[in-house]
Amino acid sequence: MNQATDEHPNPSGRPYDLLIKGGRVIDARNNINIIMDLALSGGKVAKIAADIPSSQAIRAIDAGGLLVCPGLVDMHSHHFYGTEANAYLSNGPCALPPDGFTFRGGVTTVVDTGGAGWKNFKQFKKQTIDTSATRVLALLNIVGSGMKGGEIEQNKADMEPEKTAEVARQYKQHLVGIKLAHFLGPDWEPTELTVAAGKLAGLPVMIDFGRSEPNLPLETLFMEKLRPGDVYTHCYARVSGRESLVDTSGMLRPLAFRAREKGIWFDVGHGEASFDFDQAIPAMEQGFFPDSISSDLHTGCMNGGMKDLPNVLSKFINLGMPLAEVIRAATWNPARCIGRTDLGHLSEGAVADIALFNLREGNFGFVDANGKRIAGSSKLECELTIREGKVVYDLNGLAAERRVAARGLPSTQKETI
Repeated sequence: MNQATDEHPNPSGRPYDLLIKGGRVIDARNNINIIMDLALSGGKVAKIAADIPSSQAIRAIDAGGLLVCPGLVDMHSHHFYGTEANAYLSNGPCALPPDGFTFRGGVTTVVDTGGAGWKNFKQFKKQTIDTSATRVLALLNIVGSGMKGGEIEQNKADMEPEKTAEVARQYKQHLVGIKLAHFLGPDWEPTELTVAAGKLAGLPVMIDFGRSEPNLPLETLFMEKLRPGDVYTHCYARVSGRESLVDTSGMLRPLAFRAREKGIWFDVGHGEASFDFDQAIPAMEQGFFPDSISSDLHTGCMNGGMKDLPNVLSKFINLGMPLAEVIRAATWNPARCIGRTDLGHLSEGAVADIALFNLREGNFGFVDANGKRIAGSSKLECELTIREGKVVYDLNGLAAERRVAARGLPSTQKETI
């Protein structure tokens, strides 16, 4: 597909490189949820209108019956993959190379949440960020050695706010926050050090609460330790050693609404062990939807209940969250949370990161992190993904050149029409 630029004008004379026609456009930032056409040029959104003639584009895609959305922003995933022994999600085999697991799900931007700390971020940048077609952003781990698991993540001596903030400022085009994960024990110091780094860097923090006996109270975390804009991930988790949002009687703690009013951000972060229907269903029935829906993608969950981000989004559709709000929670909302308001929308002039979905109807099953199943009638399936105006995934060849079998020839021999 040709890309038109100011230096290299479109030789066809047509103003648009690609036209997406007749899809239901869902764009939360611009309050669009209607059938429209979308034209792309030079890797940007050039025009959005009710009817744009196909003759104005080099190539047109028939998106009739499909959803046309901004490329998904997965703000909790793990991509610092490598072969280092006992390295877990920091240059270890449990993380995943982005491009093999993003575009096929309509994801164009991922946020690696804490795989690297200040000591090894340069390696992560060289190894993953610089080599991926997916846009890879990151939260820097407060632990200098990153998310290597076990005792390494318990080392408070390796939690240095000043050095963490220094690297975050140096690579501000890539680093969008600070992460604390998996700390065990009734100690607020790691949280305080993480917030201190966030303050120095001018960035939000994400807290993946560890386990402690007795539990560290969420009241203290939300109302005393975190700031407006900070993120509480795994918000629908139910694990021992961590206070849950829904109590044992099935009631949502009123604290959740007070924390949201303060500006605390609630992220799903499904993962291997961090999404429970017994938490999500009563919370949503009581009016508490997530701010952002994310996968927590790594090898431990991609073949389990999580699978991929569209599967997680489908769970929320079947739990009664309006479709437009589900899309918002995976596009415009996470973009705002990480301070990247250039992403997650389809405004004219915005980067042309776009996902087309088929909302399939049928009999489906969805499983949480604890092996519990619900039945559902709707499921999102990614048909096509565009990254900076280029088709990078096309399930059924919607953007491909049309070919048919010629008469009198074997079906393996094709003729262009």
